[in-house]
Amino acid sequence: MLQLLTFKFLKGLKKNNNKIWFDENRKYYETAKADFYQFADELIKSVATFDATVAHLTAKNCAFRINRDIRFSKDKSPYKTNMGAFISKGGKKINTAGYYIHIEPGQCFIAGGFYMPDAPQLAKIRQEIDYGFNEWKKIVTEKPFKKHFINGVEGIETLSRPPKGYDEANPAIAFLKMKSYIVSCKITDETLQGKNTVKELTKIFAAMKPMIDFLNTAAP
Repeated sequence: MLQLLTFKFLKGLKKNNNKIWFDENRKYYETAKADFYQFADELIKSVATFDATVAHLTAKNCAFRINRDIRFSKDKSPYKTNMGAFISKGGKKINTAGYYIHIEPGQCFIAGGFYMPDAPQLAKIRQEIDYGFNEWKKIVTEKPFKKHFINGVEGIETLSRPPKGYDEANPAIAFLKMKSYIVSCKITDETLQGKNTVKELTKIFAAMKPMIDFLNTAAP
């Protein structure tokens, strides 16, 4: 479970997203960060009970920095107003399919899949979906999958026309046009502060594992 103080810190940061406030509240931040890291470590261990590929990871391998990269952004706010971690076989630095948790007061969610694979990876995923569409369709229509991910698989960005080599009449065309393969599920702040949080989130992550396996097999 996450502590209330972590949510209070993030709310305060959202109202005061500047270096002066952050430096004045650095001890507060360190406490919130430690809380999130402990929570992430527990979650990783729990996910590892059904996905051994993440068993070697710790929160340090998966959690993202609080500092924003503002070099090419019009928004010069120096800090993220959320905490997040990407749990995958290679941790946050490897572009692969995995599990994600996002902590932001009032906007918490968990997600999973493959976000913006590079061109060779995307080509392999599309080919695998095309060749193994029956398997893919079964995965994304299973009851546990549909129960948790009511929006189904989302592409974030999609092509308006079929990718090269594929026809509009292809039964898998909606998936073949996607540039990402993501599922997500909203989580309340109260749920994340509950005693059974890790257990509840683990069930949801387990429901997406067949999709994660399919994507990582296609583009290892």
